[in-house]
Amino acid sequence: MARGNQNINDQLYRTRSRNAAETRESAEDIRRRQIRSWIILVSVVLAVVLGIHFLGRYGKGKEIGMSKLPCYSNQNVTPFRDGLVYYDGASIHHLSSAGTIRWSFPAGSDVKFAVGPAHLAIWSGTQLFLVDKDGKATYNESMESKVQFARVGERYVAVVVGEDTEPKLIVKDLKGTQVDMEDAFSSLMLLDAGFYGEQGEYLWTLALDVFGTAPNTVMNTFQVGKMNYKEVSLGECLTYKVIYENARLRVFTTQQVYTYDYQGTPESNSTMLVYGWKLIDAEVPERGRAKMLLAPTSQTSSTQLISELRVLEGMNDKRYTLPTTCVGASIYRGNIYAISSDYIYRADVNSTKFFGYQIPAPEGVSVTAFYGITDDGRMLLASGETMYSMTLPER
Repeated sequence: MARGNQNINDQLYRTRSRNAAETRESAEDIRRRQIRSWIILVSVVLAVVLGIHFLGRYGKGKEIGMSKLPCYSNQNVTPFRDGLVYYDGASIHHLSSAGTIRWSFPAGSDVKFAVGPAHLAIWSGTQLFLVDKDGKATYNESMESKVQFARVGERYVAVVVGEDTEPKLIVKDLKGTQVDMEDAFSSLMLLDAGFYGEQGEYLWTLALDVFGTAPNTVMNTFQVGKMNYKEVSLGECLTYKVIYENARLRVFTTQQVYTYDYQGTPESNSTMLVYGWKLIDAEVPERGRAKMLLAPTSQTSSTQLISELRVLEGMNDKRYTLPTTCVGASIYRGNIYAISSDYIYRADVNSTKFFGYQIPAPEGVSVTAFYGITDDGRMLLASGETMYSMTLPER
């Protein structure tokens, strides 16, 4: 009898032990399932967050409109006001930024032109045309000798005529009346000129002294109609751009940026080193400081592959790294825009974070060149010889 009871007790003990083990295994399974569930939940949340971040940085092409233009990239395409102008070998045509033809001017063969705020200067040989924004000629006469180049301002046009190293500078109003003439450039080669001041009443010129012991760039500043000028020697480094901003002239050489007041007096404390960098665009407000966009000189050759940018504003200097190499970049309304073969990138100048938007190009089309931004905010792009106009992405 006792032995039977012992067997029963042993069996009950084994059963309770097996049940306890099964209970422990069930609890461990529950904990494992809970951990797996938490891992899955956290992974889903992370995926959603990363997806939102990605979509925030890379917008869809639906935000951008793109249209083909009736011109080719080898026709001297140039932004002009809220559209563009180009030369087809016989006439200069003005298009809206969307590609509608506004006017055509029969200029003839072997023509060059320069655009201003509201006029174009067109020349060939000794012939000079001034054409307003509506395509009407305000001046059409032959100059005294061959025209080297012309530059148009708000009120005047500067025309350089004569031989390369014996040039003469003639200033006319936009109806063609002569208001000034300077011939103080003997043995110099005039490189460029531009108007500045609140009403464009001042003029700067850049000239190269090619007969000295070493090449030397000379900048002259004039007050139109006053027959006075000031001369500044800029040295051997190539000077390639002058910007007027905030009542100052910012003079870009391949080595440094120099600052002068409107009369040409230097401000030595405002010199900045830009060796290895080249100015590619600038946004100049009516009041306040300009934003000047630079890219590495080595990346701005005939084939542009830009990976870095730099913005100068006053004495502030900021660097940017692009998400990928780009064929061009510009600055417009406080934003930097850079264009790759299939994406446009945008960043506020006060930030280094770029947002990407896919370019809605036709299948097989990739962007190969950038020609600037029109006043109404459309990019001019090329794919090979084909030109396109594209709206800027919404913020």
